[in-house]
Amino acid sequence: MRFLVRDRILGIGDDYWIEDEHGRKVFLVDGKALRLRDTFELKDSAGRVLIDIRKKMFALRDTMVIEREGEPLATVRRKRLSLLRNHYRVSLTDGTELDVSGKILDREFLIEYQGEALAVVSRKWLRVRETYGLDVVRDDADPSLLIAVTVCVINLAEREKGIG
Repeated sequence: MRFLVRDRILGIGDDYWIEDEHGRKVFLVDGKALRLRDTFELKDSAGRVLIDIRKKMFALRDTMVIEREGEPLATVRRKRLSLLRNHYRVSLTDGTELDVSGKILDREFLIEYQGEALAVVSRKWLRVRETYGLDVVRDDADPSLLIAVTVCVINLAEREKGIG
């Protein structure tokens, strides 16, 4: 399953659609402006909230929390003691851990589980500026979770670089 994401041009608070490979609007990332912390909602095309994403307020390292139906689903933070600056760890509440590594700000990275790719984020396949693709490579992977993870790591990397 491949999704197309148009990058946020104006920063936090912007809403942007994620389309499937046929150009249909599938998910809306709804950035909540004027909040004390970065907050997003991932909605389906009918406007139903699928996932809430927020920056954890009091944490030693920048951390984003992903929730589904008010219940914690995962936390995302930069991996400690990593030689790679762009390496993030996703800890799901069921104990599963995902690794995200690559050139986050360039939109060239992988989301992996135990060394196996779940999703590939890349601009290489596309000719449209300010757009990147998210290719969910495993049929049993949860696209909304992988999109939420992508939103988190890009937000964290931009914050770290002072972009967002």
